[in-house]
Amino acid sequence: MLGGNVSIMSVRRADPQLGTPMYFLLSDLSFSDICFCSVTVSKMLETLLSERKTISVSSCFAQMFFLLLSGCSEVFILSAMASDRYAAICNPLHYMRTMSCSQLVAGAWLIGSMYALINTLPLSALHLCGPNTINHFSCELPSLVALSCSETFTSDMVFPTSALTIGLVSFSLTLGSYIHILTTILRIRSEEGRHKAFSTCISHLIVVGLFYGTGLFRYFRLNSASSVVLDGLVSIQYSILMPMLNPLIYSLKNKEVKAVLRRLLGGKNHSAPK
Repeated sequence: MLGGNVSIMSVRRADPQLGTPMYFLLSDLSFSDICFCSVTVSKMLETLLSERKTISVSSCFAQMFFLLLSGCSEVFILSAMASDRYAAICNPLHYMRTMSCSQLVAGAWLIGSMYALINTLPLSALHLCGPNTINHFSCELPSLVALSCSETFTSDMVFPTSALTIGLVSFSLTLGSYIHILTTILRIRSEEGRHKAFSTCISHLIVVGLFYGTGLFRYFRLNSASSVVLDGLVSIQYSILMPMLNPLIYSLKNKEVKAVLRRLLGGKNHSAPK
């Protein structure tokens, strides 16, 4: 997963033609994926390989903070990528002028930081005196709240409210962009033109569907659907498999990325004899 995301970031820097907003956002998505999986995978491997399968309370809170930070940031980066596709398809003549990628990315990380902070602070005030075994492979908020012996009303209110707000805002931005994109594509007369326009969006739609679907199931599922094994499998999907699949989904559907990767992996360029 690390190699794939680093490759995406390297490809963008290696070719000046990939300096468009779309590739800037794709590179930042790869950076977010690296942060997202590094928070969980490194500690998980350490725990699996060591005899003492423990983590300190402070490390657990830190892991949860960075999980919330990188996860929320990735949600808004995906929304920014939807806006990018909207600008490219619906307003192509002003595409480069209207897309302010650095501001969108900075806003995504700022919102992610605030989201992580407002959910970590109430949890740090809880008294964890009950069972000290986390039935999960990482320190996610629902698993930690279950260990509290004190009143969890604040966390029980803040987390669903903030998560629902973040989810609705980001999903509305993404959905609104794709409604306009679909309307524009349907007005294209040639079948080839419609196929070309839609093919630029399909990779992003796959990633958005997988990320939102697994995230919603993990944090907003009914109690009757509660299962330690199922929750673990779903969490692995969005925290480990998604960062690993994103480079494959985008590079396999993108001719420019594949061309630069082939050139970079093809070895040294041989100059013609004088």
